[in-house]
Amino acid sequence: MNVLHNFNRVHRMAKIGFIGLGIMGKPMAGHLIKSGHTLYLQTRSGVPDELMAQGGIACATPQEVSQQADIIIMMLPDTPDVEKVLFGDHGVAAGLPVNTGTRKVVVDMSSILPLETRKFAARINALGHDYIDAPVSGGDIGAQNATLTIMAGGDSSVFDKVKPVFEIMGQTVTRLGENGAGQVCKIANQIVVALTIEAVSEALLFVSKAGADPEKARKALLGGFASSRVLEVHGERMINRCFEPGFRIELQQKDLAIALASAAALEISLPNTAATHELYNACIAHGGAKWDNSAIIRMLEKLANHEIHKLPD
Repeated sequence: MNVLHNFNRVHRMAKIGFIGLGIMGKPMAGHLIKSGHTLYLQTRSGVPDELMAQGGIACATPQEVSQQADIIIMMLPDTPDVEKVLFGDHGVAAGLPVNTGTRKVVVDMSSILPLETRKFAARINALGHDYIDAPVSGGDIGAQNATLTIMAGGDSSVFDKVKPVFEIMGQTVTRLGENGAGQVCKIANQIVVALTIEAVSEALLFVSKAGADPEKARKALLGGFASSRVLEVHGERMINRCFEPGFRIELQQKDLAIALASAAALEISLPNTAATHELYNACIAHGGAKWDNSAIIRMLEKLANHEIHKLPD
């Protein structure tokens, strides 16, 4: 019986590594610390003092994290970042014991290419360790409130071992299949989210240009079949002109690029995904890479020569 199995079955506590402590990773790691787990932390910009004060242990490199932890979680921006953290100099792979019989679990909660995910998993498996891809949905609010949706791919027995850890960070935890299945589901999620944000943008722009109050229209729509979490949260951001991320446009643009590349490999067409991707490209061209993804409405406003605004009561 390995160390990880003992921790989960007997104490429900583990030594966990967490690499990537940005808008999403920082609160996720914080929840794990508050739950009593020992956290080994590493991030490019330095471990936040807040997590250190809560008991987190700073590590200099991903290699040091994987040497210390039984479960190594990554929350990184893109596919190249994950590859570098895993297999670059002083990476996670360098800190894993090779074929000792004690299997550690590497968990990637980033949103990256499914094909590369499968390759990364195979390389970690070859070292005698396990791999789970477990991208998330719910944004910064979900990370802060521990209400994330977690979509996992990997061996069912390995998933069962780490599921209690996922349940500390998320409200809905689902295994979709083998390695790569979690990333496939996340792509589907991002298609729905991005196209819904674009649809809400068009609707509120239409309402405002037609002379009605977008805030009152939003409240009315929330009571009908058009209701959605995007209309609730992102619609409010659009009306209040609150475009601090959130989830950055550059990350949404990246996720849609992954969707389109994957669709091309499958020889299918995603025309509305492509059109929405172009609007996000336009946002980046106008200096909006760091805007919240709801700021896609700014490009539609430029096309309409009209900015949405509330009407006085």
